[in-house]
Amino acid sequence: MKTLLVLLGPTGVGKTALGIKIAQHFSIPVISADSRQIYKGLKIGTAAPSFEEQKLAQHFFIDTKELDELYSAGQFEIDVINLLPELFKKSDFALMVGGSMMYIDAVCNGMDDIPNADPEVRKNLNRIYENEGIESLQAMLKLLDPEHYQRVDLKNYRRVIHAVEVCFLTGRPYSEILTTPKKKRDFNIIKIGITRPTEDLYNRINHRVDAMIAEGLEAEAADVYKQKQLNALNTVGYKEWFAYWDGEIESKEKVIELIKRNSRHYAKKQLTWFKRDKSIKWFTPDDYQLIINHIEDICKN
Repeated sequence: MKTLLVLLGPTGVGKTALGIKIAQHFSIPVISADSRQIYKGLKIGTAAPSFEEQKLAQHFFIDTKELDELYSAGQFEIDVINLLPELFKKSDFALMVGGSMMYIDAVCNGMDDIPNADPEVRKNLNRIYENEGIESLQAMLKLLDPEHYQRVDLKNYRRVIHAVEVCFLTGRPYSEILTTPKKKRDFNIIKIGITRPTEDLYNRINHRVDAMIAEGLEAEAADVYKQKQLNALNTVGYKEWFAYWDGEIESKEKVIELIKRNSRHYAKKQLTWFKRDKSIKWFTPDDYQLIINHIEDICKN
């Protein structure tokens, strides 16, 4: 049976370089599972693979969507599932690399049967947000779905609104819908997690942010500032600059400090999410040969 290799881990851990080495070993391309690298114009802030790196291995889903295009984990699932048969014609393996939790989950397990948005319900919830603030929506979610209330990013009003909306439309807790049986795939899946000691990871994240600043992150953020309301730009590395230009942050030094802090927080959130998946086998970025051996051993059995 064909096999999808999934290389996952937190931001800044070293997935890109390791993914290219694995892709070269099996002579296969890389499917990027990054919900922001898919957008055009965000090369620096999303640490997208460079032109040179993409010459070493072909990458899919990098720099392909306009910022105002709506794109979701559900659409990513459809696109990847449609792409895989073409890739499997050329190899017994395909490789997906990334850290976007919902994108990876969508391909591996399938998206749940969540209803389409109801314009009237969404309009009413947006009105509550505008008139009463996010606290009212948080209280509604806590009442409707205490379990999802504990898991969701409560500061992200779009996600809170979406969860409350689904509860209203289905009459069921959002968390219950998210735990419906997994879809069966007609290919094997081998999940490989990449991690580092916390101090090492956080130092890498800090240095990477410094490198982004030196490369021109501020100018890249300025280029998209007029589109700051778009969901694609509700992203670490951009929203901090927007807040600075809106007068909400007092200095550029504070902006950089917040980007580093928020990136570390996101890495922690990713690891917490991934650690729940007991099918993931964990390695360090230096374990290249061990990873290859692990893949080959599984495929022999």
